[in-house]
Amino acid sequence: MDIPKSHPRYESLLKREKIVEALDKGILAKAGLIAHGRGETFDYLIGEKTTDIALESIKAAAALLVLAENPVISVNGNTVALAKEDVVKLAKELNGKIEVNLFYRTREREEKIKKEFEKEIENGEIRLLGVDDANKQIPNLDSLRGKVSEEGIYTADVVLVPLEDGDRTEALIMMGKKVISIDLNPLSRTARKSTITIVDELTRCLPLLIKYVREYKNKSRDELEDIVNNYNNKENLKRMLNYIADRLKSLEID
Repeated sequence: MDIPKSHPRYESLLKREKIVEALDKGILAKAGLIAHGRGETFDYLIGEKTTDIALESIKAAAALLVLAENPVISVNGNTVALAKEDVVKLAKELNGKIEVNLFYRTREREEKIKKEFEKEIENGEIRLLGVDDANKQIPNLDSLRGKVSEEGIYTADVVLVPLEDGDRTEALIMMGKKVISIDLNPLSRTARKSTITIVDELTRCLPLLIKYVREYKNKSRDELEDIVNNYNNKENLKRMLNYIADRLKSLEID
């Protein structure tokens, strides 16, 4: 579909087309369409912009990722469809680990996602895990998302989980890991259970996260620990909910 850039919903429609294209390619499960639509709803509520509240979470997340000994970026079909390039850029700034983890897991989908990352895998900068080496099981998680790589999520100290993933987030926290989520729904179990929740749209958030990771690599460990320790996820979520409520109250319908 040829979407004119003058269209007031250009960016939103472009993302929808990417999601549909990923479905047609077999990268995305049908349920991913529903998840994307739900996210768009909450993006409307926050005004389709990165708030100062979300920016605080992004900075805390960047600090935690730089401090991590074995950070892993978990990806599903929606993440690959919308932000594959930025996921790769972020992984290159860290330790190069990306792990495919799917709720609707099939070998065919895994292989197609692996193919999407092939160029980056070939030059050795990126290790794509979770396709051929998902030989470990996350305790207390019975879904197929419980199958993970020992080199990746299973032994990670920090896991970045773009988009909603409540059951696995809770199980990872129970394992003693720190979880950074990117979730437009501040009421979701993912948002409430995560160590750091970034309530922002994925393609707006990731470039900022990359920016601060690059910047924070020049900071001392003490400075980074101060950023993380001064962050309170529950308070941040409360502020975001108040922000949404105040914004809705202020809107006028002509």
